[in-house]
Amino acid sequence: CKPTMVKVKAYELRSKGRDDLIRQLDELKTELQQLRVAKVTGGAASKLSKIKVVRKSIARVLTVINQNKKDAVREAYKDKVHIPLDIRTKKTRALRRKLTYKQSEKMTLKAKTKSQHFPLRKYAVKA
Repeated sequence: CKPTMVKVKAYELRSKGRDDLIRQLDELKTELQQLRVAKVTGGAASKLSKIKVVRKSIARVLTVINQNKKDAVREAYKDKVHIPLDIRTKKTRALRRKLTYKQSEKMTLKAKTKSQHFPLRKYAVKA
């Protein structure tokens, strides 16, 4: 297995396909395994410092995989009425339960007739 010299860039990963990402993830994991073995056997300092870089690279690859997965789910549920909870907008609990504008503007029959029969009075204010 050839070790990767530079850390992985997220924008480069986004252009890759799912199979390539999984292959790269496997390579990084095997490399991390080798570095951990080198750590136990007393390897060079350069290998020890590389462990952090490889771990962060694995995290980047996993992040891109998960983002792609979530985007695919968003695309699948775009025109549906019910959307999975993790795809919905987060906001706050209160904001999620708040009435929509249309709901808040609705009036009962009694309120409607009252507003028609007794509209707000307009007063001319003397300056």
